[in-house]
Amino acid sequence: MRITGISTHVVGTPWRNLTYVQVHTDEGLTGVGETRMLGHTDALLGYLHEAKTNHILGSDPFAVEDLVKRMKYGDYGRAGEIVMSGIAVIEMACWDIKGKALGVPVWQLLGGKVTDKVKAYANGWYTTERTPEAYHKAAQGVMERGYKALKIDPFGTGHFELDHEQSLYAVSLIEAVRDAIGPDAELMLEMHGRFSPATAVRLAKDLAPFKPAWLEEPVPPENLKALEKVAAKVDMPVATGERIHDRIEFRELFESQAVDIIQPDVGHIGGIWETRKLAATAETHYMLVAPHNVGGPVLTAASLQVGFTSPNFKILEHFNDFADAEIKKVVKGAPQVVDGYFHLSDAPGLGVELDVDAAAEFPQQQARFDLWADGWEQRKPKGAAQ
Repeated sequence: MRITGISTHVVGTPWRNLTYVQVHTDEGLTGVGETRMLGHTDALLGYLHEAKTNHILGSDPFAVEDLVKRMKYGDYGRAGEIVMSGIAVIEMACWDIKGKALGVPVWQLLGGKVTDKVKAYANGWYTTERTPEAYHKAAQGVMERGYKALKIDPFGTGHFELDHEQSLYAVSLIEAVRDAIGPDAELMLEMHGRFSPATAVRLAKDLAPFKPAWLEEPVPPENLKALEKVAAKVDMPVATGERIHDRIEFRELFESQAVDIIQPDVGHIGGIWETRKLAATAETHYMLVAPHNVGGPVLTAASLQVGFTSPNFKILEHFNDFADAEIKKVVKGAPQVVDGYFHLSDAPGLGVELDVDAAAEFPQQQARFDLWADGWEQRKPKGAAQ
Protein backbone atom coordinates (compact mmCIF):
# COMPACT_ATOMS: atom_id res chain seq x y z
CA MET A 1 0.00 0.00 0.00
CA ARG A 2 1.24 3.48 -0.88
CA ILE A 3 0.10 7.03 -0.26
CA THR A 4 -1.17 8.62 -3.46
CA GLY A 5 -2.25 12.03 -2.21
CA ILE A 6 -3.53 14.22 0.59
CA SER A 7 -6.43 16.66 0.76
CA THR A 8 -6.89 19.44 3.29
CA HIS A 9 -10.12 20.88 4.70
CA VAL A 10 -10.23 23.85 7.08
CA VAL A 11 -13.26 24.12 9.35
CA GLY A 12 -13.50 27.71 10.54
CA THR A 13 -14.99 29.55 13.51
CA PRO A 14 -14.25 33.09 14.71
CA TRP A 15 -11.75 31.91 17.31
CA ARG A 16 -10.29 28.70 15.90
CA ASN A 17 -9.64 27.08 12.55
CA LEU A 18 -9.49 23.29 12.58
CA THR A 19 -7.39 21.68 9.88
CA TYR A 20 -8.46 18.23 8.72
CA VAL A 21 -6.20 16.22 6.44
CA GLN A 22 -7.21 13.14 4.48
CA VAL A 23 -4.48 10.77 3.36
CA HIS A 24 -5.39 8.68 0.30
CA THR A 25 -3.89 5.35 -0.77
CA ASP A 26 -3.67 3.21 -3.89
CA GLU A 27 -5.86 0.57 -2.23
CA GLY A 28 -8.77 2.94 -1.77
CA LEU A 29 -8.39 3.41 1.98
CA THR A 30 -8.43 6.96 3.35
CA GLY A 31 -7.34 8.10 6.79
CA VAL A 32 -7.97 11.39 8.55
CA GLY A 33 -6.01 13.59 10.94
CA GLU A 34 -6.70 16.94 12.61
CA THR A 35 -5.02 19.80 14.40
CA ARG A 36 -5.86 23.32 15.48
CA MET A 37 -3.28 25.96 14.56
CA LEU A 38 -3.59 29.22 16.44
CA GLY A 39 -2.97 31.95 13.87
CA HIS A 40 -0.80 29.75 11.64
CA THR A 41 -3.29 27.76 9.57
CA ASP A 42 -2.01 29.01 6.22
CA ALA A 43 1.56 28.28 7.29
CA LEU A 44 0.55 24.72 8.12
CA LEU A 45 -1.14 24.29 4.74
CA GLY A 46 1.98 25.64 3.03
CA TYR A 47 4.20 23.20 4.88
CA LEU A 48 1.95 20.26 4.00
CA HIS A 49 2.01 21.28 0.32
CA GLU A 50 5.81 21.02 0.29
CA ALA A 51 5.97 17.94 2.52
CA LYS A 52 3.56 16.13 0.22
CA THR A 53 6.17 16.10 -2.55
CA ASN A 54 9.25 15.85 -0.37
CA HIS A 55 8.15 13.11 2.03
CA ILE A 56 4.56 11.89 1.87
CA LEU A 57 3.69 10.73 -1.66
CA GLY A 58 4.69 7.14 -2.28
CA SER A 59 5.22 6.39 1.41
CA ASP A 60 3.92 3.23 3.06
CA PRO A 61 1.23 4.33 5.57
CA PHE A 62 2.05 1.29 7.69
CA ALA A 63 5.62 2.56 8.18
CA VAL A 64 4.57 5.32 10.56
CA GLU A 65 7.89 5.58 12.40
CA ASP A 66 9.87 5.96 9.17
CA LEU A 67 7.55 8.64 7.77
CA VAL A 68 7.68 10.67 11.00
CA LYS A 69 11.48 10.44 11.04
CA ARG A 70 11.78 11.66 7.45
CA MET A 71 9.33 14.52 7.94
CA LYS A 72 10.99 15.63 11.18
CA TYR A 73 14.62 15.39 10.15
CA GLY A 74 14.60 15.21 6.36
CA ASP A 75 14.47 18.99 5.88
CA TYR A 76 17.41 19.51 8.26
CA GLY A 77 15.96 22.61 9.93
CA ARG A 78 14.77 22.19 13.50
CA ALA A 79 11.10 21.16 13.64
CA GLY A 80 8.81 23.54 15.54
CA GLU A 81 5.07 23.90 16.06
CA ILE A 82 4.15 24.06 12.36
CA VAL A 83 6.25 21.08 11.25
CA MET A 84 5.31 18.94 14.25
CA SER A 85 1.63 19.74 13.67
CA GLY A 86 1.99 18.79 10.01
CA ILE A 87 3.60 15.53 11.04
CA ALA A 88 0.78 14.94 13.54
CA VAL A 89 -2.08 15.17 11.05
CA ILE A 90 -0.36 12.82 8.59
CA GLU A 91 0.67 10.42 11.36
CA MET A 92 -2.88 10.20 12.75
CA ALA A 93 -4.24 9.51 9.29
CA CYS A 94 -1.71 6.71 8.77
CA TRP A 95 -2.76 5.04 12.01
CA ASP A 96 -6.36 5.41 10.86
CA ILE A 97 -5.51 3.68 7.57
CA LYS A 98 -3.58 0.94 9.34
CA GLY A 99 -6.45 0.20 11.72
CA LYS A 100 -8.98 0.14 8.89
CA ALA A 101 -6.80 -2.17 6.80
CA LEU A 102 -6.44 -4.60 9.70
CA GLY A 103 -10.01 -4.21 10.93
CA VAL A 104 -9.03 -3.12 14.44
CA PRO A 105 -9.13 0.12 16.44
CA VAL A 106 -5.86 2.03 16.77
CA TRP A 107 -5.76 1.43 20.51
CA GLN A 108 -5.40 -2.26 19.77
CA LEU A 109 -2.27 -1.53 17.71
CA LEU A 110 -0.72 0.47 20.56
CA GLY A 111 -0.61 -2.46 22.93
CA GLY A 112 -4.26 -2.86 23.81
CA LYS A 113 -6.53 -1.22 26.33
CA VAL A 114 -5.81 -0.63 29.99
CA THR A 115 -9.24 0.91 30.59
CA ASP A 116 -12.72 0.94 29.07
CA LYS A 117 -13.32 4.63 29.68
CA VAL A 118 -11.48 7.95 29.85
CA LYS A 119 -12.71 10.77 32.06
CA ALA A 120 -13.52 14.05 30.30
CA TYR A 121 -13.35 17.60 31.53
CA ALA A 122 -15.29 20.47 30.00
CA ASN A 123 -13.75 23.64 28.62
CA GLY A 124 -15.25 26.46 26.58
CA TRP A 125 -18.31 26.42 28.85
CA TYR A 126 -17.87 29.91 30.33
CA THR A 127 -18.58 31.91 27.16
CA THR A 128 -20.93 34.12 29.12
CA GLU A 129 -20.98 37.29 31.18
CA ARG A 130 -17.99 37.31 33.53
CA THR A 131 -19.91 37.41 36.81
CA PRO A 132 -20.23 34.97 39.71
CA GLU A 133 -23.93 34.54 38.97
CA ALA A 134 -23.41 33.76 35.28
CA TYR A 135 -20.51 31.38 35.98
CA HIS A 136 -22.51 29.61 38.67
CA LYS A 137 -25.34 28.98 36.22
CA ALA A 138 -23.01 27.91 33.42
CA ALA A 139 -21.11 25.52 35.71
CA GLN A 140 -24.38 23.95 36.83
CA GLY A 141 -25.17 23.39 33.15
CA VAL A 142 -21.90 21.48 32.76
CA MET A 143 -22.78 19.19 35.66
CA GLU A 144 -26.29 18.65 34.29
CA ARG A 145 -24.69 17.26 31.12
CA GLY A 146 -23.01 14.57 33.20
CA TYR A 147 -19.50 16.00 33.43
CA LYS A 148 -17.57 15.43 36.60
CA ALA A 149 -14.78 17.92 35.88
CA LEU A 150 -14.30 21.33 34.29
CA LYS A 151 -11.59 23.93 33.74
CA ILE A 152 -11.59 27.70 34.00
CA ASP A 153 -9.26 30.68 33.69
CA PRO A 154 -10.90 33.30 35.96
CA PHE A 155 -8.15 35.93 35.66
CA GLY A 156 -9.48 38.21 32.94
CA THR A 157 -6.60 39.92 31.12
CA GLY A 158 -4.12 39.38 33.94
CA HIS A 159 -0.48 39.61 32.86
CA PHE A 160 2.46 39.12 35.25
CA GLU A 161 0.57 40.82 38.09
CA LEU A 162 -3.05 40.95 39.24
CA ASP A 163 -4.09 43.78 41.54
CA HIS A 164 -6.00 43.30 44.78
CA GLU A 165 -9.43 44.10 43.37
CA GLN A 166 -8.98 41.82 40.34
CA SER A 167 -7.65 39.06 42.58
CA LEU A 168 -10.69 39.21 44.84
CA TYR A 169 -12.94 39.10 41.79
CA ALA A 170 -11.17 36.01 40.45
CA VAL A 171 -11.65 34.35 43.83
CA SER A 172 -15.36 35.22 43.75
CA LEU A 173 -15.70 33.54 40.36
CA ILE A 174 -14.03 30.34 41.55
CA GLU A 175 -16.11 30.37 44.73
CA ALA A 176 -19.25 30.51 42.60
CA VAL A 177 -18.08 27.69 40.35
CA ARG A 178 -17.14 25.42 43.26
CA ASP A 179 -20.52 26.09 44.87
CA ALA A 180 -22.24 25.14 41.60
CA ILE A 181 -20.38 21.89 40.99
CA GLY A 182 -20.21 20.62 44.55
CA PRO A 183 -17.25 19.22 46.49
CA ASP A 184 -16.65 16.08 44.45
CA ALA A 185 -16.26 17.42 40.90
CA GLU A 186 -12.74 18.26 39.72
CA LEU A 187 -12.02 21.96 39.14
CA MET A 188 -8.94 22.61 37.01
CA LEU A 189 -7.41 26.05 37.48
CA GLU A 190 -5.92 27.49 34.27
CA MET A 191 -3.42 30.35 34.29
CA HIS A 192 -2.40 30.31 30.60
CA GLY A 193 1.19 31.23 31.45
CA ARG A 194 0.04 34.66 32.59
CA PHE A 195 1.94 35.39 35.76
CA SER A 196 5.25 35.96 37.44
CA PRO A 197 6.17 33.23 39.94
CA ALA A 198 5.29 35.44 42.92
CA THR A 199 1.85 36.31 41.54
CA ALA A 200 1.11 32.70 40.58
CA VAL A 201 2.02 31.48 44.08
CA ARG A 202 -0.07 34.18 45.76
CA LEU A 203 -3.13 33.41 43.65
CA ALA A 204 -2.72 29.66 44.10
CA LYS A 205 -2.78 30.14 47.88
CA ASP A 206 -5.83 32.42 47.63
CA LEU A 207 -7.66 29.74 45.63
CA ALA A 208 -6.45 26.68 47.55
CA PRO A 209 -9.63 26.52 49.72
CA PHE A 210 -11.60 25.61 46.59
CA LYS A 211 -9.47 22.48 46.05
CA PRO A 212 -8.23 22.88 42.46
CA ALA A 213 -7.40 19.57 40.81
CA TRP A 214 -4.34 21.21 39.29
CA LEU A 215 -2.65 24.54 38.65
CA GLU A 216 -2.05 24.83 34.90
CA GLU A 217 0.76 26.76 33.24
CA PRO A 218 1.21 29.26 36.10
CA VAL A 219 4.13 31.02 34.38
CA PRO A 220 5.18 31.41 30.73
CA PRO A 221 6.51 28.10 29.38
CA GLU A 222 9.99 29.20 28.32
CA ASN A 223 11.62 29.32 31.76
CA LEU A 224 11.62 26.08 33.72
CA LYS A 225 13.41 27.64 36.68
CA ALA A 226 10.41 29.92 37.17
CA LEU A 227 8.10 26.89 37.07
CA GLU A 228 10.25 25.10 39.64
CA LYS A 229 9.97 28.14 41.90
CA VAL A 230 6.17 27.94 41.75
CA ALA A 231 6.03 24.18 42.21
CA ALA A 232 8.16 24.41 45.34
CA LYS A 233 5.74 26.85 46.98
CA VAL A 234 2.25 25.61 46.11
CA ASP A 235 0.36 22.76 47.70
CA MET A 236 -1.48 21.44 44.63
CA PRO A 237 -0.54 19.49 41.50
CA VAL A 238 1.10 21.54 38.73
CA ALA A 239 0.37 20.86 35.05
CA THR A 240 1.98 22.13 31.86
CA GLY A 241 3.16 21.10 28.41
CA GLU A 242 0.71 22.21 25.71
CA ARG A 243 3.27 24.61 24.22
CA ILE A 244 6.07 22.05 24.02
CA HIS A 245 6.10 20.63 20.51
CA ASP A 246 8.73 17.88 20.63
CA ARG A 247 8.77 15.08 23.17
CA ILE A 248 12.56 15.44 23.42
CA GLU A 249 12.02 18.96 24.77
CA PHE A 250 10.16 17.45 27.73
CA ARG A 251 13.48 16.05 29.00
CA GLU A 252 14.34 19.05 31.15
CA LEU A 253 10.80 19.15 32.51
CA PHE A 254 11.08 15.53 33.60
CA GLU A 255 14.48 16.14 35.16
CA SER A 256 13.22 19.14 37.10
CA GLN A 257 10.31 17.20 38.65
CA ALA A 258 8.51 20.56 38.62
CA VAL A 259 5.20 19.18 37.37
CA ASP A 260 2.84 16.39 38.30
CA ILE A 261 0.80 16.30 35.07
CA ILE A 262 2.06 16.79 31.52
CA GLN A 263 -0.24 18.15 28.82
CA PRO A 264 1.09 17.43 25.34
CA ASP A 265 -1.19 18.27 22.42
CA VAL A 266 -1.42 15.21 20.15
CA GLY A 267 -2.01 17.57 17.23
CA HIS A 268 1.17 19.56 17.88
CA ILE A 269 3.68 17.01 19.11
CA GLY A 270 3.84 14.69 16.13
CA GLY A 271 0.78 12.55 16.65
CA ILE A 272 -0.41 9.45 18.45
CA TRP A 273 2.75 7.35 18.68
CA GLU A 274 4.91 10.31 19.70
CA THR A 275 2.44 11.06 22.50
CA ARG A 276 2.32 7.43 23.60
CA LYS A 277 6.13 7.38 23.82
CA LEU A 278 6.00 10.54 25.91
CA ALA A 279 3.37 9.01 28.19
CA ALA A 280 5.65 6.03 28.80
CA THR A 281 8.51 8.34 29.75
CA ALA A 282 6.18 10.28 32.05
CA GLU A 283 5.22 7.02 33.72
CA THR A 284 8.86 6.37 34.62
CA HIS A 285 8.88 9.77 36.36
CA TYR A 286 5.58 9.06 38.17
CA MET A 287 3.79 11.78 36.23
CA LEU A 288 0.26 11.72 34.82
CA VAL A 289 -0.80 12.63 31.29
CA ALA A 290 -3.76 14.88 30.44
CA PRO A 291 -3.46 16.03 26.82
CA HIS A 292 -4.33 19.52 25.72
CA ASN A 293 -7.25 19.14 23.31
CA VAL A 294 -8.75 22.25 21.73
CA GLY A 295 -9.52 20.41 18.50
CA GLY A 296 -12.60 18.79 17.09
CA PRO A 297 -13.77 15.18 16.99
CA VAL A 298 -10.84 13.67 15.05
CA LEU A 299 -8.21 15.09 17.39
CA THR A 300 -10.34 13.94 20.31
CA ALA A 301 -10.52 10.43 18.85
CA ALA A 302 -6.75 10.39 18.31
CA SER A 303 -6.10 11.53 21.88
CA LEU A 304 -8.37 8.79 23.18
CA GLN A 305 -6.24 6.12 21.51
CA VAL A 306 -3.45 7.21 23.83
CA GLY A 307 -5.85 7.39 26.76
CA PHE A 308 -7.17 3.85 26.41
CA THR A 309 -3.63 2.44 26.29
CA SER A 310 -1.71 4.50 28.89
CA PRO A 311 -1.76 3.45 32.56
CA ASN A 312 -0.90 6.99 33.68
CA PHE A 313 -3.56 8.79 31.61
CA LYS A 314 -5.62 11.04 33.89
CA ILE A 315 -8.28 12.87 31.86
CA LEU A 316 -9.02 14.47 28.46
CA GLU A 317 -10.07 18.04 27.71
CA HIS A 318 -13.22 18.55 25.62
CA PHE A 319 -14.53 21.78 24.10
CA ASN A 320 -17.06 20.53 21.60
CA ASP A 321 -20.12 20.25 23.82
CA PHE A 322 -19.93 23.97 24.56
CA ALA A 323 -17.81 26.13 22.22
CA ASP A 324 -18.78 25.67 18.54
CA ALA A 325 -20.81 22.57 19.32
CA GLU A 326 -22.24 22.63 15.80
CA ILE A 327 -18.89 21.58 14.30
CA LYS A 328 -19.38 18.06 15.64
CA LYS A 329 -21.49 17.35 12.58
CA VAL A 330 -18.45 17.53 10.28
CA VAL A 331 -17.33 14.12 11.58
CA LYS A 332 -19.32 10.90 11.58
CA GLY A 333 -18.80 8.82 14.71
CA ALA A 334 -17.61 11.78 16.80
CA PRO A 335 -16.68 10.71 20.35
CA GLN A 336 -19.39 11.57 22.89
CA VAL A 337 -19.17 12.20 26.62
CA VAL A 338 -21.60 9.99 28.53
CA ASP A 339 -21.88 10.39 32.30
CA GLY A 340 -18.60 12.24 32.36
CA TYR A 341 -16.57 9.73 30.34
CA PHE A 342 -15.55 8.78 26.83
CA HIS A 343 -16.16 5.07 26.37
CA LEU A 344 -14.08 2.58 24.44
CA SER A 345 -14.97 2.06 20.78
CA ASP A 346 -14.18 -1.05 18.75
CA ALA A 347 -14.58 0.73 15.41
CA PRO A 348 -11.58 0.21 13.09
CA GLY A 349 -8.93 2.91 12.89
CA LEU A 350 -9.81 6.10 14.74
CA GLY A 351 -13.51 5.21 14.46
CA VAL A 352 -14.43 8.51 12.79
CA GLU A 353 -14.99 9.74 9.23
CA LEU A 354 -14.79 13.29 7.91
CA ASP A 355 -17.94 14.50 6.17
CA VAL A 356 -16.42 16.74 3.50
CA ASP A 357 -19.76 18.29 2.54
CA ALA A 358 -20.54 19.19 6.14
CA ALA A 359 -17.03 20.58 6.59
CA ALA A 360 -17.59 22.90 3.63
CA GLU A 361 -20.37 24.61 5.59
CA PHE A 362 -17.71 26.07 7.91
CA PRO A 363 -15.19 27.88 5.66
CA GLN A 364 -11.86 29.06 6.98
CA GLN A 365 -12.03 32.35 8.90
CA GLN A 366 -9.55 34.94 10.07
CA ALA A 367 -9.74 33.24 13.44
CA ARG A 368 -8.40 35.20 16.38
CA PHE A 369 -7.88 34.24 20.00
CA ASP A 370 -6.21 36.90 22.14
CA LEU A 371 -5.85 36.01 25.82
CA TRP A 372 -4.89 39.58 26.68
CA ALA A 373 -8.06 41.17 25.25
CA ASP A 374 -11.15 42.01 27.27
CA GLY A 375 -13.82 39.35 26.79
CA TRP A 376 -11.45 36.71 25.42
CA GLU A 377 -13.29 34.03 27.42
CA GLN A 378 -16.42 34.54 25.30
CA ARG A 379 -14.46 33.41 22.24
CA LYS A 380 -16.14 35.96 20.00
CA PRO A 381 -13.24 38.19 18.97
CA LYS A 382 -13.97 41.71 17.80
CA GLY A 383 -13.70 42.11 14.06
CA ALA A 384 -13.84 38.36 13.36
CA ALA A 385 -16.11 37.07 10.62
CA GLN A 386 -19.39 35.79 12.01
